[in-house]
Amino acid sequence: METKVLSTNDEDIAIAGEILANGGLVAFPTETVYGLGANALNEDAVKNIYKAKGRPSDNPLIVHIANKEDIIPLVKEVTPKAQALIDAFFPGPLTIILPKSDLIGKVVSGGLDTVAVRMPINEVANKVIKAAGCPIAAPSANTSGLPSPTRAKYVIDDMSGKIEAIIDGGDCEFGVESTVITLATDIPTVLRPGAVTKEMLEGVIGEVEVANAVLHGMKDNEMAASPGMKYKHYAPKARVVIVDADRKTYEDFVNNQKGAFALCFDEDEVSVPRVNFGSENDDLSQARELFDALRRLDEMGAKTVYARIPHTTGVGMAVYNRLIRAAAFTVIDLTKPFTLGLTGQSGAGKSYICKKLKERGFNIVLSQSIKNLRSYIFCRTVIKCKTDEALVKSLCTQFGDIMTDGKVDRKKLGNIVFNDKSKLERLNELVHPAVIDRCVSLSTLLSVLDAPQLFEAGAQDKCFKTIAVLADEKTRLKRIIKRDNISEKAAKSRLSSQFSEDYFKANCDFVIYNNDGNDIDREIDDILHSLGF
Repeated sequence: METKVLSTNDEDIAIAGEILANGGLVAFPTETVYGLGANALNEDAVKNIYKAKGRPSDNPLIVHIANKEDIIPLVKEVTPKAQALIDAFFPGPLTIILPKSDLIGKVVSGGLDTVAVRMPINEVANKVIKAAGCPIAAPSANTSGLPSPTRAKYVIDDMSGKIEAIIDGGDCEFGVESTVITLATDIPTVLRPGAVTKEMLEGVIGEVEVANAVLHGMKDNEMAASPGMKYKHYAPKARVVIVDADRKTYEDFVNNQKGAFALCFDEDEVSVPRVNFGSENDDLSQARELFDALRRLDEMGAKTVYARIPHTTGVGMAVYNRLIRAAAFTVIDLTKPFTLGLTGQSGAGKSYICKKLKERGFNIVLSQSIKNLRSYIFCRTVIKCKTDEALVKSLCTQFGDIMTDGKVDRKKLGNIVFNDKSKLERLNELVHPAVIDRCVSLSTLLSVLDAPQLFEAGAQDKCFKTIAVLADEKTRLKRIIKRDNISEKAAKSRLSSQFSEDYFKANCDFVIYNNDGNDIDREIDDILHSLGF
């Protein structure tokens, strides 16, 4: 099929209208992104949209109208709240979902009993709809899953040879798709954020909720009630990873990533190849530039892109919504003191895993104070009378005479706590916070906290993700006997006092099985890759 590239003059718009009226497909500009249109009342034409885009059939389409009153035959009822939104935001970048009339087929609605309708403010779009003489079903004019096109060149790249015509109307004004709000729920709910913000909607109709899937993704087997709700969407060919960090931390991280590209704000200073998507404090500029920036990264040959996290308020919510889907919800959280918390059973080989992580550029913070309950209080790197004066004072108040020559007497304290479970628990309560604080002071940009008693100390909250290192009992027993030069009986006693494998599997984000013969490098690399490294 030869695809015509049309201008915005009246003659070409008439051609586009005729194509649409006869069941063909035309891409045209709107104020948000370019849309791929078909007659919404022609099921065969609508099916061709899905075919041209490679779009899943359960992903509903938005029906575009040229006049406010054109919504009436498409829905069962225009409710008072719907009318208020129409009066306030039509024409404009707002889509309203209502129960559909019989005029709308299941193909357009993605199998739902509702229909999404909007009236674009873009003059070219409005003229095209009027020229077609029918409502136009139109998702974004891109290959499904790729960034939505804000320029005709990207539509040509994706759709040439697949559709009848493309209207080149220049750059789109807003750059992200319309806000989608459903009125088919008890409380009006934003399903996709856009230039019309939650606050603007509430100013017209009162209480408005934001669907959990906007910022966190859809649940398994959940049907998309709106376009753009799928797990991965708007994504370039490059792998996108969001970095949650302040400006300085983001810059330091990206500048140390070999082969990385940066998707960052105008103000950021990075040494790796970069593409900007607006100013940090200008959500509208980010929205205008995001999709174009993602496309340009592909043109530059980017393989891995680290994106600076945007704000999630106002129009920033729309930017974050698109970016988090482009990244398939892969986020590296550098706001935590520790990137990884490493724990697990004695003898599982945590030290070996630490060695492997160190080879991959991670700083290892050894929490010896947590590692051994019977020695942590005595670890000189943790408890020092000068630097931990307040803690030492609390210990003396709690346990009495435990000092010798100005130092904590390990023997005295041991005699008190190790024969009384309640006193040992109280000791833990006093010392663990100091231990964690000391460990935090040793953390750097990418740090691993090696803490066998991570959960007992409450240190898991200081970690972005946690990894449990496990091994079968026979292997662990052999390792402990050799490592500590103790009897088999003593080793078994030590193992019996630890958390079970099920506990670690239930409470940790990842598990590494470090049995003899396992491909540990592959296990580690798989985890790091899933985290965005």
